[in-house]
Amino acid sequence: MSDLITVTGMVLSSMPIGEYDRRLVILTSERGKISAFAKGARRPNSPLLAGSRPFSFGQMQLYEGRSSYTVRSLDIRRYFEELATDVEAVCYGTYFMEFADYYGREGIDEREMINLLYASLLALGHPEKDRRLLRAVFELRAMMLHGEYAETPLIDCGEGAAYAWNYCLTAPTGKLYAFRLTEEAEREFIEAVEALKRYYIDRGFKSLEVLESLGL
Repeated sequence: MSDLITVTGMVLSSMPIGEYDRRLVILTSERGKISAFAKGARRPNSPLLAGSRPFSFGQMQLYEGRSSYTVRSLDIRRYFEELATDVEAVCYGTYFMEFADYYGREGIDEREMINLLYASLLALGHPEKDRRLLRAVFELRAMMLHGEYAETPLIDCGEGAAYAWNYCLTAPTGKLYAFRLTEEAEREFIEAVEALKRYYIDRGFKSLEVLESLGL
């Protein structure tokens, strides 16, 4: 018999399965990254329909089986629906989800990563912010949370970029995006984060390819 558990998490991705179901990848505070089947979630009147979309954040009741989870109910606190009308924001948000999926593992504490995703999606909702900078800040902080980072940039940078690097490693998550850089410092910071990614990550991201093809 399956056990019923309650977790707090965010839907990273959602894939159609069969005629009416979905397979969700969820980053949870309690269980790390898990996969769960949302049966009937593609039916128009399903109570799981809205909450089985990427970016959905809230409490989720799941049946835990021997080898998989099944969604019983979703109590979604935030859908980030404001991103839906902004194609650029959706592209960046999808990349953030894929980046989190890359680092996510079952059975590890992912509270800080979920907080980072939440703060990053909020920041994407402010179109006045430079999203190329948001992306680099997110990448550096996510890599730090999973132990793949350097205390200082791997390439030569000026004071502004070095300050931003240290700020991203040490600032509270809620204040992570509350700084500005000159154009030169921003360029150097973004290049430094790219160098760190090349050092630690040996694979590509489909959503990043889409971003780059759009010139974003």
